[in-house]
Amino acid sequence: MQHATRTATPPAAAGTIWGLIRPFWVSDQKWVALGLLAAIIALNLGMVYINVRLNGWNRDLYDVLQARDFAQFKSLLWQFSWLAFVFIAVAIYSVYLRQALQIRWRYWMSERYMDRWLAHRAYYRIEQDQARHLADNPDQRIAEDLNALTSDTLGLVLGFISSSVTLLSFVHILWVVSGPVSLAAFGHAWSVPGYMVWFAVLYAIVGSGLVWWIGRPLVGLNFAQERLEANFRFGLIRVREHAEAVALYRGERQERAQLGARLDAIRDNWWAIMGVTKRLNVAVNFCGQFAVIFPMLVSAPRYFSGAISLGVLMQISNAFGQVQDALSWFINAFTTLASWKASVNRLAGFNADVERAVAVAAVSAIEVRRGTGSALAIDALALALPDGTPLLQPFDARLESGEHVLVSGPSGCGKSTLVRAIADIWAYGSGRITLPAQGDIMFLPQRSYLPVGSLRAALSYPAAEGSFDDQLVTRYLTLCRLAHLAARLDQAANWSQALSPGEQQRLAFVRVLLNRPALVCLDEATSAMDGEAEEAMYAALPRELPGVTVLSIAHRETVARFHAVRWQFVPQSRGCRVEVLRL
Repeated sequence: MQHATRTATPPAAAGTIWGLIRPFWVSDQKWVALGLLAAIIALNLGMVYINVRLNGWNRDLYDVLQARDFAQFKSLLWQFSWLAFVFIAVAIYSVYLRQALQIRWRYWMSERYMDRWLAHRAYYRIEQDQARHLADNPDQRIAEDLNALTSDTLGLVLGFISSSVTLLSFVHILWVVSGPVSLAAFGHAWSVPGYMVWFAVLYAIVGSGLVWWIGRPLVGLNFAQERLEANFRFGLIRVREHAEAVALYRGERQERAQLGARLDAIRDNWWAIMGVTKRLNVAVNFCGQFAVIFPMLVSAPRYFSGAISLGVLMQISNAFGQVQDALSWFINAFTTLASWKASVNRLAGFNADVERAVAVAAVSAIEVRRGTGSALAIDALALALPDGTPLLQPFDARLESGEHVLVSGPSGCGKSTLVRAIADIWAYGSGRITLPAQGDIMFLPQRSYLPVGSLRAALSYPAAEGSFDDQLVTRYLTLCRLAHLAARLDQAANWSQALSPGEQQRLAFVRVLLNRPALVCLDEATSAMDGEAEEAMYAALPRELPGVTVLSIAHRETVARFHAVRWQFVPQSRGCRVEVLRL
């Protein structure tokens, strides 16, 4: 997760939205998904049919009550009982199957998005190009927005289908039972058939237009709220992850101020959401409540004139409510639509970032490939920043098998970027890097990554937990001055917090000794160790891994004696120049 201060993602076009939704429905899961969707639609149609039956039952009930017919009243109660029982069963399984379809869709999309995010190291390349990236907090996009996309899309689509079928089912009933109405004006008389239908249509059009006009800002506000919430969580996590450093700096006041500012932003945006929601609720509730009495007001003259019975009056009222509710789908679903559209926009931005990251890797002018020999060869390699600023002038170098090279130079001159280029995670520059034909390559950054879990899993990473014999693990723990951890192999913890920086770096050396790579690239991998421990780690590499090739970035001259060659980075006006020196 990261702090995001960029502007909102541009709204997603219809083609982009279809591109988000379509893949699951044409995947290997399509037949199961389509079967579940068909079953859900069938159940929803069943509920609409029961509502139609209940509409007729409602008319008969009020006619029976008006006639005081107790025998028919009892019969209607039995009829209602089985209709209600069937409706409950259908409603339960409709929700159950919808949830089953939702989790299948979300699981499939989450796997696909995780694969795309991790493939081609897109997760890393996205963070490199901060200026152009659209999606803040990619973890939130995968964890929350995919869930919102699947649940809201199903809810909106099924709601629209149900409303459409309800409209088709009840508009005929309302047309027939409401009958015509005569209007006279300017000496002319008109007969309007099915007048209640026209009232319902006009009512829904006016209400939908009003709701759209009031609720338009909700899409942008919901988008901003998700971003601000993510930034606040990010700040809290940062304090937890760097608790010791904050405590030593006595940085509580500064952290409190930053967290307070982020919380203020959440509050201010939430107040804006509240204002729009309040106005929206006024319109929605007015439309909903007035729709209850509106058909009564319009039908009352015909009832009091004796043209229709009480049962027909109540049937008109019920049918009008069903038609008006179906026509008001947009009004009722507007809040969900606003949230759904915000999620779609965020996912569209995430997709654009991933595609750009993959494209950058594909068009990179830095060629990294396996060679046929045992050496690491660098030919005409030039490195730059993502904005094109030169970082390293073109240079040629060769690191023979078993050779140890020390990379020296001032901070910020591109030493770590060279390691990234060798690892094939830096796409900005040109030239060719030829890796040894055989053997694994391991990279040790200054701050090693330790997964949360057992110590055995942390030591085995990136291999699976338990990939190495415990006796060998214990031996290397002792060799790297971590013997006190041998009894804690099965203990689960957040080891990046439980171990000191020096212990974490020595644990990384244990990993190297266990995995036995042919080439090791050390990027300030001993900076947190004392001098004696640092020398012990450098001495252990050739002793425990005979023939290992080492590329080491370090600032301490004390480690120079463990290397035969120095690549000296010399700052120039346009990037650094590399000088190859024998030690």
